[in-house]
Amino acid sequence: MKSTTPLRLTGAGLLAATLAATGASAEDLVEVSFGTNWVAQAEHGGFYQSVADGTYAECGLEVTIVPGGPQVNNQALMLAGRIDFYMGGHLDAYFAVAEGLPIMNVMAAFQKDPQVILAHPGRIENFGDMAGGDFTMIVQDNASYYEWMKAAYGFTDEQRQPYTFNSAPFIVNEDAGQQGYLSSEPYAILQETGWAPDVFLIADAGYGAYSTTIQTKRETVEERADVVECFVNGSILGWYNYLYGDNSAADALILTDNPDMTQDKIDYAIEVMTANGIVDSGDTLELGIGAMTEERMVSFYESMVEAGVIEAGLDIAQSYSLDFINDGLGLDLRPADG
Repeated sequence: MKSTTPLRLTGAGLLAATLAATGASAEDLVEVSFGTNWVAQAEHGGFYQSVADGTYAECGLEVTIVPGGPQVNNQALMLAGRIDFYMGGHLDAYFAVAEGLPIMNVMAAFQKDPQVILAHPGRIENFGDMAGGDFTMIVQDNASYYEWMKAAYGFTDEQRQPYTFNSAPFIVNEDAGQQGYLSSEPYAILQETGWAPDVFLIADAGYGAYSTTIQTKRETVEERADVVECFVNGSILGWYNYLYGDNSAADALILTDNPDMTQDKIDYAIEVMTANGIVDSGDTLELGIGAMTEERMVSFYESMVEAGVIEAGLDIAQSYSLDFINDGLGLDLRPADG
């Protein structure tokens, strides 16, 4: 489904209108690069959607998606001026303030962090049942969310063993919980064992981080606001169309960029992202996909200070801009029963 929703005639709309009024062709589009934080997957679908269906082009941008990976640091490339935008996170923007780096979040594609803890079927009833005691938590070293789990629920260092991205220790131990990504490890374990683990989304347990944000440098926000707005607008519409419309062309691009990806994994990811409100829930129901609020920014920062993850006293207002979101763009694209 291709959106007919008009873009705002401020920065992005003026950029598109100028191109149209001057009879500009595809050769006149502004070239923009967006570096992701991992290899291509359904979790990047909204961005691929707007490349595939021309939504970015409609407001004046030619967007190139630069996939990330284990040996790729796209955030560093953005800071060096080699790419324009980066798929970042909530907490790393706070760390950027602490380090004096000019990084800002301008949109949150995910209202909920997709980080989960897995348990054997029926072994526990709720998230807090795993805290303390003899229950083993298989979690990677230096996981900031585990520090929050310790502060909020009483998880301990003593019960944690390092996660090496191998699920075998979890599979053989019924008294263990393992970290995972909502759309990845649960499906992989099901395929390997034939049983589906119980899945506990840490966002539903109170972890308030935004995820899959659009980051850019402060000078880009200040000097190229029209480009930022166009890219944010296109991304918002892309996520609505990817989740609720025809996403086949976007999936084809994902499969091309990541030959190890398969359609069944994409379909599973879309299903669980939608069912759990990863992209579209909470504030987005009124403000639109991509929403961020000052209240939540402050709340999450305070929780990270309390957990000892980051220092107190930072001016976190430097880490984000709300100028390009929260006005309901694309709400008409959500299904009536969505």
